[in-house]
Amino acid sequence: MGILGKIFTWWDGATIGTALYSWRKGTAFGEDDAGNKYYQTADGKRRWVIYNGANDASRVSPDWHGWLHGTHDGKPEDYLPPVRGFEAPAIPNLTGTQAAYRPAGAIERGGHRARSTGDYEAWSPDAA
Repeated sequence: MGILGKIFTWWDGATIGTALYSWRKGTAFGEDDAGNKYYQTADGKRRWVIYNGANDASRVSPDWHGWLHGTHDGKPEDYLPPVRGFEAPAIPNLTGTQAAYRPAGAIERGGHRARSTGDYEAWSPDAA
C-alpha cells in the first residue's frame, strides 16, 4: 500500500497518524507471535497495538490483551505460566473468511437444509 493508502485507510495496518504518534510518544514494549507490536507512553498510561496486517482486535492474543487493558504491567512471558501442551493457540475471528462456520442450509453449503418435522405448523394470520 502506498503513502496515500496509509494516509486515508485505517483497516490494513496503522495510519500515518498512529505511526507518527508511536514514533514520537510511544516506547516499543514488545511483540507477539503474530508480529503485532505493542507500545506505551513514557508514563505507561496509554497502551496500543500496531497490527501486522489487518486491524482486527481478535488478532491480539489473550495474554497481550491483559497487558493492553492494564491487567498486568510486565510482559506476558514474565507473569504467565508457560504454555502447556494441551492448550490450543488463539485464533482470530474467522467470520467472513473461507474458514468460517457455515451450518447446514447455508447458501455457501448449497442452501439445502433438512426438512422440518411434523410437529411444525406454519403461522397463518387467518388461523388466529
